[in-house]
Amino acid sequence: MRQLLKKLAALIITLFIVSLLAFLAFQIIPEDPVTHLLGTEATPEAAAELRAQLGLDRPVLVRYFSWLAGVLRGDFGESYSYHMPVADMLSDKLPLTALLTGLSFLFTVLLSIPLGVLAGSVRSRFLDNLFAALDQMVMSVPPFFIGMLVCWLFGLVLRLFTPGAYVSYQDSWSGCIAYLIFPALSIALPRVAMTVKLLRGAIRHEMEQDYIRTSRSRGAGRAWLLFRHALPNALIPVITFMAVSLAEIMTASIVIEQVFTVPGVGRLLLASISNGDFPVVQAIVLILAAWIVLINFAADLLNGLADPRVRLG
Repeated sequence: MRQLLKKLAALIITLFIVSLLAFLAFQIIPEDPVTHLLGTEATPEAAAELRAQLGLDRPVLVRYFSWLAGVLRGDFGESYSYHMPVADMLSDKLPLTALLTGLSFLFTVLLSIPLGVLAGSVRSRFLDNLFAALDQMVMSVPPFFIGMLVCWLFGLVLRLFTPGAYVSYQDSWSGCIAYLIFPALSIALPRVAMTVKLLRGAIRHEMEQDYIRTSRSRGAGRAWLLFRHALPNALIPVITFMAVSLAEIMTASIVIEQVFTVPGVGRLLLASISNGDFPVVQAIVLILAAWIVLINFAADLLNGLADPRVRLG
């Protein structure tokens, strides 16, 4: 319990620091939102009036704590460009990005575990080298390029979907999921390659342990040893890695949304950056950073549950 309380305290402190950095980052950049909104020809009086209206004439720390108090209530402020609550804008985009993240993680789990078991159990040197080469190749290709290849192969060549013809989940859940399958695969493939490599090495390591050799000398079959003993132990670091990859998957979704023209948080983030809409950018950066921190916290707890040695440490 004491270790859990320490981790919770560290989590709260980390989230506070993350919120402070997310806010201050947009206070030190040279671009002025007032100049962006009014243009360079605006009079000093008009600029001063808008600055006061937006609350930018107050001290930085006063603005930060006012913003933080609003965030804790679910109020991220008002968009400079659209003159509407940022929370309302995000409520439209976050479910879509969350759905894309969930599909990507599902594909990562469904593909990487059987492929990892297969790669870790093959005895052929040719197949082993083939798995290693494919792993390295897929890991080295960035997701946005994989997304372009998926659009070309499945969209233009095989015509399984129409790139850019996104179907809103508000209109059709089945149509939305059918479209998101392809960007989700683009995100999942590099994570699958990383997980397969990790699981392959973990299975090989476990199959060389003394307890496996002892069981084999007593007549136990290779398949039984693999699935009964080696795989459960090999999955411990893999499960933690896959939990951590949830954070990477969500950040990768931001890039993939541009390739497939999915109107999620990623497209809103880039549009807000180009428009100088700092309240929207701050909110999205804070949400993404908090997501990463919370996922790593959950992965740490999961690792402690899966491996008693971590709890004892």
